[in-house]
Amino acid sequence: MELRRFHHLLHGFMLLFLIGECQAKFVVEKNNLRVTSPEKIKGTHDSAIGNFGVPQYGGTMAGAVVYPKENRKACNSFDEFGISFKSKSGSLPTFVLVDRGDCFFALKVWNVQNAGASAVLVVDDIEEELITMDAPEEDLSAVKYIENITIPSALIEKTFGDTLKKAISGGDMVNVNLDWREAVPHPDDRVEYELWTNSNDECGVKCDILMEFVKDFKGAAQVLEKGGYTQFTPHYITWYCPQAFTLSRQCKSQCINHGRYCAPDPEQDFSSGYDGKDVVNENLRQLCVFRVANESHRPWVWWDYVTDFQIRCPMKAKKYNKECADGVIKSLGLDGKKIEKCMGDPDADRENPVLKEEQDAQVGKGSRGDVTILPTIVVNNRQYRGKLAKSAVLKAICAGFEETTEPAICLTSDVETNECLDNNGGCWQDKAANLTACKDTFRGRICECPLVNGVQFKGDGYGHCEPGGPGRCTINNGGCWHESRHGIAYSACLDKGEVKCKCPPGFKGDATNSCQDIDECKEKTACQCPDCSCKNTWGSYECTCSGDLLYIREHDTCLSKARTEVRSAWAAMWVIFIGLAMAGGGAYLVYKYRLRSYMDSEIRAIMAQYMPLDSAAEVPNHISDDNRA
Repeated sequence: MELRRFHHLLHGFMLLFLIGECQAKFVVEKNNLRVTSPEKIKGTHDSAIGNFGVPQYGGTMAGAVVYPKENRKACNSFDEFGISFKSKSGSLPTFVLVDRGDCFFALKVWNVQNAGASAVLVVDDIEEELITMDAPEEDLSAVKYIENITIPSALIEKTFGDTLKKAISGGDMVNVNLDWREAVPHPDDRVEYELWTNSNDECGVKCDILMEFVKDFKGAAQVLEKGGYTQFTPHYITWYCPQAFTLSRQCKSQCINHGRYCAPDPEQDFSSGYDGKDVVNENLRQLCVFRVANESHRPWVWWDYVTDFQIRCPMKAKKYNKECADGVIKSLGLDGKKIEKCMGDPDADRENPVLKEEQDAQVGKGSRGDVTILPTIVVNNRQYRGKLAKSAVLKAICAGFEETTEPAICLTSDVETNECLDNNGGCWQDKAANLTACKDTFRGRICECPLVNGVQFKGDGYGHCEPGGPGRCTINNGGCWHESRHGIAYSACLDKGEVKCKCPPGFKGDATNSCQDIDECKEKTACQCPDCSCKNTWGSYECTCSGDLLYIREHDTCLSKARTEVRSAWAAMWVIFIGLAMAGGGAYLVYKYRLRSYMDSEIRAIMAQYMPLDSAAEVPNHISDDNRA
């Protein structure tokens, strides 16, 4: 009895510390609930996400709301009343509206799930701010069903719930849409998330769930961290012992650093087994393992340490101690001395900087509330609500990526459904070239014209996409006609100008679906000279002349080979003659220029003898000094 009283007293002082010293707050994580029909009650409302089940983070869910005539608080199995909420083929999923009260929230959701519903809306029974529906901690009988709840649930305000009830009772079909897309911020291509955990493995069902989750999630966490997709940080909750009790036997056994950092007794028994200070020390060691691993650019090693420690050093085997921990540290190649230095002296009467940071971090800042539920996951500064299971948590983390930047692990079948597999998502596609505008994202498909080998397709993504710019003809010939025969290929694609497709010379047609060969012989568009003989070929023609005549294609005429040779000779002579003429003309011009320059200099020299000139000093004098006056 004394143990329980002290345990509650310790928690009470911890809460006083949070509320009185740091202006603590608990933030209710919400999602949107939008009424789509009937018209008279259309609108969007907030709903509080339940802290169990599997919220569809990053997605939406549409359904038809049903308010049962019996068992409206859902505290009993609906089988007792012969009620089923299973949806008929082709109809919307069923969302069941139930009233708050008389039993645990989780039990209500469990009973509704067993009756075949897809989601549960719990109506508050008083007018108040929304609260978080949590799973019961004391009821061991609830364990068997809490972990098996797989449908989402939400608490709605009494006034809004009454509005839904009135519409349903009036015969209206009430359709709503639950939207979790903005429940987690997704500003960029990296997600920051935290896990508030505990090294204690003897705290009951929640510790068992936590240990199992860490082992299951380890692989996914390391893939995300090694790829640089996420930034993960582990945290540990600690309490402090009120100053008036620091010298008590209880505080000394449950705390380190003279009552500054405490944890509850693992077995709830001060007289046997491990003490709370053992848990605090191991929590501190795991924090330092993360820090040292992070300094060596291997933060993911923390997951290896905690899982190995759980297996090799459990409390039940009496191996939860420093010696066993050192063995794990050594096996992972971590620097034990750095970890010891990080941990500091647990008996010193001073603050431990690592644990002080943890206590400060427990207090909510900005949009994030205080961490009061253990374990807690925080994704992009928002607390995760829902079942602590690999697929559910991974879904929440994947919801934190900016759309289209999600890593491949977020697009696996156990996390989301590839909507592009169903009728190509209703987007444009070119089956022949194996191209599609459908892009599968975590939040659903988008229709966006693709970028292929540096060529950007343009269009609305739904009805059409076409390549544009240089290089477009390399992608399925730009969607234009093309064909090859006997080693000769033709294409109607043009990668410059406004015209995209045009049949090449020798062909006619729409240039997209077909270009047909033009028979130049039959249509008399070529080879029409009197001595010509025409033969059509695919994409062209052959024209021959009779006798020793030679066909000139540019002029569509036949000429004698001899005349052609004479004309060629005369052409060569004319080229030579013109070249010589140009050379002679050039030489004459140079001669005239030099003669004129010489005459100008002589004249200026003579004039300089009789009158001063501005440039006289610069003019060469061709008269000898012997002839001067």
